[in-house]
Amino acid sequence: MGQTISPTSTTSYEKLNNQDDNFHLQIHPQELQFPFELRKQISCSLQLSNKSDNYVAFKVKTTNPKMYCVRPNNGVVLPRSTCDVTVTMQAQNETPPNLQCKDKFLIQSIGVKMGASTEDITSEMFKKNSGSKIKECKLRVIFVEPSQPFTPIQEESDEYLSSRSDQANALILKLIEERDNAIEQNKRLEQELFWFAGFIIS
Repeated sequence: MGQTISPTSTTSYEKLNNQDDNFHLQIHPQELQFPFELRKQISCSLQLSNKSDNYVAFKVKTTNPKMYCVRPNNGVVLPRSTCDVTVTMQAQNETPPNLQCKDKFLIQSIGVKMGASTEDITSEMFKKNSGSKIKECKLRVIFVEPSQPFTPIQEESDEYLSSRSDQANALILKLIEERDNAIEQNKRLEQELFWFAGFIIS
């Protein structure tokens, strides 16, 4: 026979949550943006901020657990402090159509007793029937175009243009030199013809 639990025999976690409904975390950013690149692991960060004077436990869940690695995926955020969470997407071999992604993340948070640590956190605490008041925040995943490395390309372009400019200048100088030589040669021919014509007349 199972033992009947009276309403007054709640756990310390339940009591704590029932006494105060302000156990929640501020999450930034409100969406996970990954600069999508083929065959490359990509990471982005979340910051969980506890603005209260209470200990707050959290757990991170996703609709596609095989695609992502979350570190840490659970823990305790101390009063007036923050916790950084890194989400890493596994390398992909295909680009999704229009860079659309249906994956979502869920961050759950509950109030825990003072002095609690990560070792005290269990999956049971975040279940709907645990008796705890669970705060939830849903985040969607967005793929964005990676930033283009404009600087190296621009440098190569500048070098190419500089080389072409030097070649053009050298060609112009050569043409000017050939023109001057042609003018000088024409002058000499005119002088020789003039001298030859005078010689014949005399």
